[in-house]
Amino acid sequence: MSSSKFDPRRRIALGFAGLSLLLMAGCQVRPLYSDGPSGAPATALASIGISEAKDRVEQRVRNALIFLTSGGKGEPTAPQYQLALSVSQQTTGVLFNERNDNDTASAGRLVIEADYNLTRVDTGKTVKSGHRKAVALVDFPVQEFAKLRAIKDAENRAARELAEIIRADLAAALGN
Repeated sequence: MSSSKFDPRRRIALGFAGLSLLLMAGCQVRPLYSDGPSGAPATALASIGISEAKDRVEQRVRNALIFLTSGGKGEPTAPQYQLALSVSQQTTGVLFNERNDNDTASAGRLVIEADYNLTRVDTGKTVKSGHRKAVALVDFPVQEFAKLRAIKDAENRAARELAEIIRADLAAALGN
């Protein structure tokens, strides 16, 4: 008669449990902003200078990034990092009205894409670079002014979303 404490299935289960505890002990997960607003990641984000914008949509992304990285304090006077930002946009129709002979879209998709490169000012070495995009859906009303306003609102929404995505990338890169 065998005792239950020498059961091979029990030994295997205890072995797996012990192994997983050892593996989890080596894992160090901590919040990105565990040091608070005066911690290293937040300070590094607040010291990013952002390149000048070339058009309205790029300016919206730039302004949102400045606000998000500085915590609302504005641009740094002596940045330690420089972010080169290039933004492009494209609006396409996705829902076409078949009743009209002129084949006009009644809804569309606005895509804003950004290429960015974060470098250290003192060394010129690239810290993080990437390509991100944000999509906003838009209705195209019949009235022309309302259509233009709807497109601008979609641009603003996509610009804010894109800035948040880029800020998260930068925070993760500077947090390491």
